[in-house]
Amino acid sequence: MNTSKQVESDKQVSAFVADHVRDIPRSGIRDFFEIVQTMKNVISLGIGEPDFVTPWHIREAAIYALEKGRTGYTSNLGLPRLRRSIAAYVAKNYAVEYEALTEVLVTVGVSEALDIAIRATVNPGDEVLYHEPCYVSYFPGIALAHGRAVPIHTRKEDCFKLRAEDLAAAVTPRSKVLLLSFPTNPTGGTLNRAELEQIARVCVDKNLLVITDEIYSELVYSGGHVSIASLPGMRERTIFLHGFSKAFAMTGFRIGYACAPAPLTEAMMKIHQYSMLCASIIAQEAAIEALEHGEPDMIAMREQYFLRRNLIVSRLRQMGLECFEPQGSFYVFPSIAPLGMTSKDFALTLLEKEKVAMVPGNAFGKSGEGHVRCSYATALDQIQIAMDRMERFVQSLR
Repeated sequence: MNTSKQVESDKQVSAFVADHVRDIPRSGIRDFFEIVQTMKNVISLGIGEPDFVTPWHIREAAIYALEKGRTGYTSNLGLPRLRRSIAAYVAKNYAVEYEALTEVLVTVGVSEALDIAIRATVNPGDEVLYHEPCYVSYFPGIALAHGRAVPIHTRKEDCFKLRAEDLAAAVTPRSKVLLLSFPTNPTGGTLNRAELEQIARVCVDKNLLVITDEIYSELVYSGGHVSIASLPGMRERTIFLHGFSKAFAMTGFRIGYACAPAPLTEAMMKIHQYSMLCASIIAQEAAIEALEHGEPDMIAMREQYFLRRNLIVSRLRQMGLECFEPQGSFYVFPSIAPLGMTSKDFALTLLEKEKVAMVPGNAFGKSGEGHVRCSYATALDQIQIAMDRMERFVQSLR
């Protein structure tokens, strides 16, 4: 088919695409790494995936499930044993009690949990408030549910914390949901109990539902983690989301979960049963092993992330870049604004000249402009080489 005919054909086919889908941009992360895939000898500090292989005993649980012929469907909600393990884990680590059989839903990663939580609670035109910079899926997920996304800007001067006064100022009569995620991707920012209590008071006063994405909560380096769901008056207005990808290095298993009061869990389950039916039984068997016996592995990986964080923050500061020290996750978000380049231009030029891949900060919303995200879920020796290359590049700009 010649080019003009192909263009005309594409236009005709594109007319079938729903308007609200056509208007959603592609992920800035994925677009950037399509370029990376075409290059050789690149050190990637980009994709947020642990470089650790899933611990052997967790992989073995999946293999054993296959050997036993565990290859069928499960309940829409997930295996009862896994739901009991999740309820016990959440009670122990987050101080929130959930009834395993009616308030826990196993999902295909925390991404699906987020999607169905939004779709189950947001009516067309409802406002969903969220703090920015943030994970790239939040705005599109809200748009796909026909909600109205309302970003609340956070600042490096505040360590990228969501301030209760900023939240209160953003609330309107159409506001229904606050989407919360601490520790945060891409900044590594966290909130302490006192700060969460102030936010919780706003949510109660303004009658907001909270969807809290706590996928990085095990990767906190000091002070511990507090879930907003554990605070007085919040359990009944909170959907707690979590998964196994980050803490247990199980990204490819695609397994997550949502915990909420039974009416909310039932609403999410309705969407889940018609779209996903159930999560993979093999992944569910592996998840049981992770929860019941994987804590030592998780702690060992966290200790390595802590060492890597210290190295990368030190090197970034040595090269003269202002850099907030992340208190959680495995990301650092240095400012490159004084270098006179946009985030995208900086990342693309660094990639071209020094073969180091980082994600432009504007991929995480307008608030991320002037920054780049560096993942330190990468071996120490590779981080050291990447920092040497980046320092050479930064010096060339001055």
